[in-house]
Amino acid sequence: MKFAFIIDPIQRLDPGHDTSVALMEAAQGLGHEIWLTQAGHLSVVQGKAYAMLQPVRLKPVELVEGRWIAAQDWYVLGDRQFLPLEEMQAVFMRTDPPVNVPYLYATYILDYVDSAKTLRVNSPAGLRAANEKMYALQFTDAIPETIVTQDKQVIREFVDRQGAAVMKPLGGKAGEGILFAEPGDRNLNSLIEISTQQFSYPIMVQAYLPAAKDGDKRIILLNGDPVGAVNRIPTGSDFRGNMAVGGRVAHVEITERDRQICDQLAATLRRDGLIFVGIDIIGGYLTEVNVTSPTGIREIDRLEGVRVGQIVMEWVENTLKGGIA
Repeated sequence: MKFAFIIDPIQRLDPGHDTSVALMEAAQGLGHEIWLTQAGHLSVVQGKAYAMLQPVRLKPVELVEGRWIAAQDWYVLGDRQFLPLEEMQAVFMRTDPPVNVPYLYATYILDYVDSAKTLRVNSPAGLRAANEKMYALQFTDAIPETIVTQDKQVIREFVDRQGAAVMKPLGGKAGEGILFAEPGDRNLNSLIEISTQQFSYPIMVQAYLPAAKDGDKRIILLNGDPVGAVNRIPTGSDFRGNMAVGGRVAHVEITERDRQICDQLAATLRRDGLIFVGIDIIGGYLTEVNVTSPTGIREIDRLEGVRVGQIVMEWVENTLKGGIA
């Protein structure tokens, strides 16, 4: 089978960390062809989605003394070809946020991939529907106290009522722009102005969960079912546990509460075609649903001695063999 991955430029990826690389390695290991493209290389021609694609061969990373080690030349690219994406059995949209206008236009182009011929991971309509902050709001029994607003007074009243809160830009990623707010902070008005870009953009404001100091659990869901988890623990003076800002990772169990949250999400994720998803849980509360390019499986594999990428690709194989129409 042929699998296409829409990613950021491959030379920017970290083979020892990036989930996209782990997925590609797993597919290659099962005998599939891997083709690469970027969101800016998509087109519609005669009513069909096309892409400028390059085949790639990967040298898989190796686990050495608890670390993933990659060869210096860990990938080899072939010649570019302009091909209809329906020639691929699966297309993985793995471009990193922000979800901006070019990103949205790319999802519109992916609407013209024939879903009867090609599995799209994740669905372009689902990607548009699922803002990674806002999507969680529909699961009211799973989330902490949360508001979305750009109104300073509403934010101040919420922070006063909660005693402490975190402010999140709706389009952020990897912990970028997340601010801690408490009533006695003389900078609170300025923080609100910065976060809302002078009251021009709504932001998410969530009750601060003291359990955050013990970690921010990332759970990977495959078609609504949990297949692995890793805990991201703040280090130093930063209250955020995201790996991108220096959080350390540790083994963690998937609890009964976690499974209850996954069960609440499963039917909605399947309805929206959100096959590969990473959810974030702090202290038994759902805080985000990550659908664009969820990461974490390299860390899960290293800590748990599993191969989440292979689990994903075997599911893809079985789905394609069973027919996706």
